[in-house]
This record gives sequence, structure tokens and C-alpha cells, in this order.
Amino acid sequence: MDAGVADAGVADAGVTDAGVAIQGPQTFHCVNWADPRDNFVNGLLALSGLSSSSDTYATVQTKAGDILSEFQTKLKANAVRIPINEPTVSGTWWNAYKAVIDTAVGKGMKVIVAYWAYQNGKPDDAAAFKSMWQVVVSAYQSNNLVYFDIHNEPYGYASAWNDTAAQWLADFSTVPRGRVIVAGTGYDDNVVPVGSDSRFAGCILQLHIYGFWHDTWTTQKQWSDSMTTALGSYSARTLVGEWGAPMTTGADYSVNTDGDAFRSYVRAVSDVMHNAGMGSCYWPGLRNDDSYSMTTLSTGGSPLTLTVTNASGLGRLQWAWQL
Repeated sequence: MDAGVADAGVADAGVTDAGVAIQGPQTFHCVNWADPRDNFVNGLLALSGLSSSSDTYATVQTKAGDILSEFQTKLKANAVRIPINEPTVSGTWWNAYKAVIDTAVGKGMKVIVAYWAYQNGKPDDAAAFKSMWQVVVSAYQSNNLVYFDIHNEPYGYASAWNDTAAQWLADFSTVPRGRVIVAGTGYDDNVVPVGSDSRFAGCILQLHIYGFWHDTWTTQKQWSDSMTTALGSYSARTLVGEWGAPMTTGADYSVNTDGDAFRSYVRAVSDVMHNAGMGSCYWPGLRNDDSYSMTTLSTGGSPLTLTVTNASGLGRLQWAWQL
């Protein structure tokens, strides 16, 4: 990994902070901030609390400042993962949307900029995908707090994913590898095939794991064994980019017994991350009307505030973060 090595970067139009050392995956105390429609959107993405029709750079900056501060103080997060897609980056909304990134790095937070394909697990237009990333990379490659997540859940590529990710690295060879995140195969559910590929040396690997994938698994050992297998020998290089469970149902995740699929899942995966010293991004820190959301957003007034939805869930998240 390039963790701990400062990269001089190149001058560009974005916010520059090349003097900050690149930080490895284990340092991420991260939450996803998501569009209320989920991030699989055929159009402009607007994170919960934002409006693509009325917000400007200044209003996004104000709203993001409020919400990110709440992530920092109420969740103890030091990083945020946000989505991009081709329409969001190619039009005028990008000029306002990137205030989220700028505001986060201004607060010293790491930012993961992650691509979502709205359908089929791959872009509809490879050229538009590359052009989108060129805009983002040109703006932020010299800021060591910004990380580039090539493709969220690239299931549409099947066995071609490794070659596709390697082509991205060739296309954007000036980006420090320690700031490039390569998804595991399928739904980010297995990092072994990418971790064993020498073309991704120095890159961060990404794993996703969800309780609803196996809702009949009611023991912690089932979840621990599955996650350990999916990580293989690459836990030190891997960021868990998404994991989450119902937080608005009153579930008590402080109870350490088997018998419930989601409780067993939450306790087991948080233990695996804690014991391995891994970083992670909870899904989601904020998404309106999502029962998994770790927070809810105030409906009016200024500043915007967040309310934690489940204290025991937050406790397990912070345990996973080694806090």
C-alpha cells in the first residue's frame, strides 16, 4: 500500500492538498451518504438533503457542512462515500455537487467518489464512463484526501472485471494507486480474484457484505466464516465499502446471542473488522426513508441536524472502527 506516503500530485482545477499523506484502508471510519432513491439513478444524483433542481454550490456547501459535521460529532466518522454517474458529472449540476467533496476535505475528511451504473452492473457507454472519470480525476487527483472507487458492484462484467479495472488504471496512470479502490467481483462480494491479480498491487480492495443476502443464516459463525472466505489473505488491503442492517426497527445489536439473522450478521462482521483492524463505510450514514440509515435528517430549520436511529447499532459500528 501507499499508506503514509505523501504524493506530490499535479496541479489542476480542484481543491489541492497533496501535502496530506495518503491513508490506507484501515483508517476509514466512513459512512455512505446516499440519494433517497438509492444511487442507481438514471439522471442527476442528489444526496439526501440536497436538491439538483434548486441548490447552488453555496447552498450545497452550507448543507454539506451541517451534515458532515453531524457525521463527525455524532458518529465519529472521518470519511464519507458518495456516488457519481455520467449525468451528474457531465452537466452544470456537477459545479454545485462537488461542493460536497470540497466541504468534506475542508473538514479534513477523506472522500470516496464512487461510480454507480444505474442498470446492468456496467456503464451503457464506455466512452462516457471514461469521460466522466476524466473530469473527476482532473479535479481531484492532487488532493490526497479524495479516493476513486472505479465501479460500485460491477456484476455486469462477470469475468471481464479485472481487465476493465486494469484498463482504468492504465487510462488514469497518474493517480496514486493508494487512492484507487478496486471492487471485489460480482456485487463486491469477493476480493480474492482481484487481490491475487498483480495488476492491482498498491490499490485498495473493496468488499460488500449484507445480511439480506443470506437471511436464513442465524449464527455468527456462518457470517464470520463467509466474510473470512471472501477476504482471503487480503484483509489488510481491503475496505468494507458497504455493510448495514435495519436500524429503525428497534433491534438491539448489543445482545450477543445467535438466533436472529441480522443480529448475528451485525455482531459477526463487526467483530471480523475489529479484530482485523479494518476500515469500513456503513450503508448508509444518511439516506432518507431507508430503514438501514444510521441517522435521520431534520425536516426544517438551520443548521441541518441528524438524529442517531439506533444506539446499539452505532456501538457496533464504532466497535468495527476500533473506537
